[in-house]
Amino acid sequence: MDAGSAYERLMGVLDAGGARYRVIDHDPEGRTDEVSALRGHDPACAAKCLVVMVKLDKRTSRYYLAVVPGDARVDLQALKALAGGTYAAFASTDKAETLAGSASGTILPFSFHPDLTLIADPALLKHPELYFNAARLDRSLALSTEDYQRLAEPALHPITA
Repeated sequence: MDAGSAYERLMGVLDAGGARYRVIDHDPEGRTDEVSALRGHDPACAAKCLVVMVKLDKRTSRYYLAVVPGDARVDLQALKALAGGTYAAFASTDKAETLAGSASGTILPFSFHPDLTLIADPALLKHPELYFNAARLDRSLALSTEDYQRLAEPALHPITA
């Protein structure tokens, strides 16, 4: 896992797509409520990113990058139902970091892995900007929500508890 490459890939996508964003350097922090305070915004404006494993049957699992507002929780049952699965749980840290390409607490609201399906809760889109750690604990981005939706192309489904 090379978080530097995840950061470089993200910046390449944003710059190539003409995204409107600001870089925010801050003390290293991965917890949504704490880093939101460092960045100076309401936690509801943060994009909390969690990798969820859904078992479709005894042998088949799919992984989802669930992106929800920073003050919300992921509804595992909603994701399980959406995927038509039999079981849903947060992926192991190792699996999440491998699929996301960065460490826990720095996972981007973009999927660059073919086995990681991006799903965002529509509530995430009600603020003009989204804030998230940029594949590192000491740097965040404030990204235009409109540009996020256009460039990341998340599937939109209610997935907050």
